[in-house]
Amino acid sequence: MFVSVENAAGGPISKCAHGRGRNDGWMGDVQNNGLRGWIMRKRGIGGWGGRLLLLLALTVWCGGAAMAAAAERTDKEVASNLANLLRAARGVVSAKQDLINDPAVADKGLTGEVVLAEALQRYRKSTGEDLSQIDADSRYGRAMSALQKAIVQVTDEHQSTINMPNVGFKGFIPAVFARLVNERFGALMQGEAEMKVTAPKELVRNRKARPDAWEAQIIETKLLTPEWPRGEPFMASSTNQGREAFRFLIPEYYQASCLSCHGQPKGELDVTGYPKEGGEEGALGAVISVTLYH
Repeated sequence: MFVSVENAAGGPISKCAHGRGRNDGWMGDVQNNGLRGWIMRKRGIGGWGGRLLLLLALTVWCGGAAMAAAAERTDKEVASNLANLLRAARGVVSAKQDLINDPAVADKGLTGEVVLAEALQRYRKSTGEDLSQIDADSRYGRAMSALQKAIVQVTDEHQSTINMPNVGFKGFIPAVFARLVNERFGALMQGEAEMKVTAPKELVRNRKARPDAWEAQIIETKLLTPEWPRGEPFMASSTNQGREAFRFLIPEYYQASCLSCHGQPKGELDVTGYPKEGGEEGALGAVISVTLYH
């Protein structure tokens, strides 16, 4: 029984359940000697018999390559699941705000691994995917692994803030967490991909989260329009910073829990010291932007 498929151009093609790579046997011999050479050397078959055996071997070989190609995710799948995992991790930080801001508890036990474990549970519940089973060497695997590392690193680097004794509000809120994770993700991906949480320009609080010209245009002409399907992402091939890229924007809407900081009355200072935006439940409040470079 085969349980994984890798690149047919080199390394294991498939791995059996008992752990022996098929490349150790006839497939490796084929790579070293060529299909026809292997057939002639192993079977001593010429003429039509050799041609039929060659055709059979080619079919198996190409089938392995096709399976490997099929295992790679589309741009849409990569971008969508990056956004899903970010949302899951941000949801954990949101759910832990009372604990984070409890001045009576010093060690919260909210380490990077704890946050990631809960985020992965949320992610699996919403998508049905177990990220421990993906191919770590694929583009999808690299991206999801980088985001997981970013979640752990950012949380661990802020333990002194999270565990600060005798202090209530810590400022380690979901929006700050997401921005820091996105910045770390971009650094880890080294130019392959980047993410940010942006919003309509009038709602952006941090300059680093401002939409670029392309994002601002799509938000204004697509995501904010009444006819745009609620929750539907916008995606397109475009250029960003002079590079060909797949760009993906998914809208997010104010929930009741958001309104303590972003709701009414407009202009009143919230707990972070920013004036409230006057938002209403269900209104567009943010946009997750994912860029995958080609």
